[in-house]
Amino acid sequence: QVQLVESGGGLVQAGGSLRLSCAASGSILRVNNMGWYRQAPGKQRELVAVVTRGDSTYYADFVKGRFTISKDNAKNTVYLEMNNLKPEDTAVYYCYANQFGGAVYWGQGTQVTVSS
Repeated sequence: QVQLVESGGGLVQAGGSLRLSCAASGSILRVNNMGWYRQAPGKQRELVAVVTRGDSTYYADFVKGRFTISKDNAKNTVYLEMNNLKPEDTAVYYCYANQFGGAVYWGQGTQVTVSS
């Protein structure tokens, strides 16, 4: 199993920045992809960004050019740098890890609130 602990959420004004962190522990060697989803009130959870085992990255169109996903293998941590935040970015952000074989693990979520 993989345990994920997120941090870094908070309240920020529009145009501001936040950095989310997701520290992983447990069966790390079997992890293929890691990334972030978000869920706003009354909406479905949506994919934000992914980083693969080989360091390829994917971004949802609505964050391209504003968010950057990265990882530190030595710290088993994935980061999401969020710049030029907009009120519509307000959501609970969830870190996930996908293992070879298909198992998916989730963090507890961290709230990001962007005021206008």
